Amino acid sequence: MFSIEIETLARLLIDEARSRSLRLATAESCTGGLVAGAICAIPGASDVFERGFVTYTNRAKQEMLGVPGDMIADHGAVSEPVARAMAEGALANSNAHIAVAITGIAGPGGGTPMKPVGTVHLAVARANRSVMHRHEVFDGETRPEVQAAAIAVALTMMREAV
Repeated sequence: MFSIEIETLARLLIDEARSRSLRLATAESCTGGLVAGAICAIPGASDVFERGFVTYTNRAKQEMLGVPGDMIADHGAVSEPVARAMAEGALANSNAHIAVAITGIAGPGGGTPMKPVGTVHLAVARANRSVMHRHEVFDGETRPEVQAAAIAVALTMMREAV
């Protein structure tokens, strides 16, 4: 279902989190649960994967993760502040030690000159540490290509947080 690269990243993440007794959570918008799916596709994921939030709408981000509506209105759902708040909200609403958040424009429509298709904000929160953020503009020609690139970066960022 996933590329060898994504499977390898997920397997390494699971092994590293298991060795440190860390639990993981995801908060996803433009990837629609695919990061959680990549992790759960690996045998033994239940040792470390705590839960995933698919918060595709602004309302879901507010209700499930506690992202302030004013923040979304001021910065847009695809923004650094919202990605950071999503990651923090996933930690606060789970028993995880590390949470990744992804919000972006996977396309093929929905882009603007300021936020073209392929724009993705990712954030990783770990208990008692500062939130890491990355802003990417992926060049994928299709929605699955943009999503796959975002999944790979999300798994890599989670590994860095472990």
